[in-house]
Amino acid sequence: MALEDKVKKLREEISAQGGNPAPKVYQKVSKARISAVLREIDRYSADQCDAVFALLDDQNDSWFTRAKTGTRFCDGASTSHIACHIGILQRDDRKLDREGRDYWLKPMWELGAIEKVYFDSKSRAFLPGHPVSKSSNSSYKLADAFKAILKAPEKTWREELRQWIQKDKVRLRLELQARLAAESRQKVDTKHSDLIRASCTHYVPHFLPNFKILYIDEGDGERITTDDREQLNEAGLTIRLDDSMPDVLLWNPDTDFLWVIEAVTSDGEVDIHKVNNLTALANRGGKAGIGFTTAYLSWSTAAKRQRKYKNIAPGTYIWIQEDPSKHFLAETFELK
Repeated sequence: MALEDKVKKLREEISAQGGNPAPKVYQKVSKARISAVLREIDRYSADQCDAVFALLDDQNDSWFTRAKTGTRFCDGASTSHIACHIGILQRDDRKLDREGRDYWLKPMWELGAIEKVYFDSKSRAFLPGHPVSKSSNSSYKLADAFKAILKAPEKTWREELRQWIQKDKVRLRLELQARLAAESRQKVDTKHSDLIRASCTHYVPHFLPNFKILYIDEGDGERITTDDREQLNEAGLTIRLDDSMPDVLLWNPDTDFLWVIEAVTSDGEVDIHKVNNLTALANRGGKAGIGFTTAYLSWSTAAKRQRKYKNIAPGTYIWIQEDPSKHFLAETFELK
């Protein structure tokens, strides 16, 4: 069952039992208090307020199916979890667009109010940071110090907020988060990031020697950085929220041709939908054309994925990191 359907069912079950799917307070904190705090630091928006409220939810169990008994939503929730909590549980509407995280999550983790955590399915516990890029287990929780401000008495919370927001403390918080994230990276699998790097350092120079890397979508922070935007502008491209975000986007300035690489360790091959979506991007930018490569770590990974899904789009390439000297073109033929 899709996550949205599960959350809709949860909302119905809570209502049927006489409960409120969107109570007025979580952990004795109301949206009015959250709004006041966010306005005080010039970070208010309805979506940001509701995201913070969702991360206070200690009434619902974690939405990670492998989470230990007693784990709550507030212990760590993915972007999709938060988007469904806001859109379905709180607003009785539809899930928020997850690409909007740059507007309702990013400003808060830059400030240190929200922390990045990662649900490790092996230990069934949350680790600091996002050690595996673009993972569905990448999650968020409220920082304890920020949560304490939200819970503070009316007479004292502004002073506590003033002390917390001091520049040097923000810097120290971010340094601590970076150190903890680095430690988490040593504990979990980073194969996806490694495959992206291998594609850029081995595949591109050998098979796409005249192509320039426009951007790499490896991390969980801002999807397109300022430097990325400058390079995209140079290539005459603008990425919109409804565009697919490939792992690597390249451009040949001589031929005005684009190329996409998708590094696959769990999912995300270049399928027909992705070809159509990104071909539309190329056409919108007036490009001469666009090519595609799906990169796998090993033959066994490729075989396991394609034995089950058979979703490689015709006319696109496959590259195997453990067999790097060649790539393979997927073609179709018509039966007569």
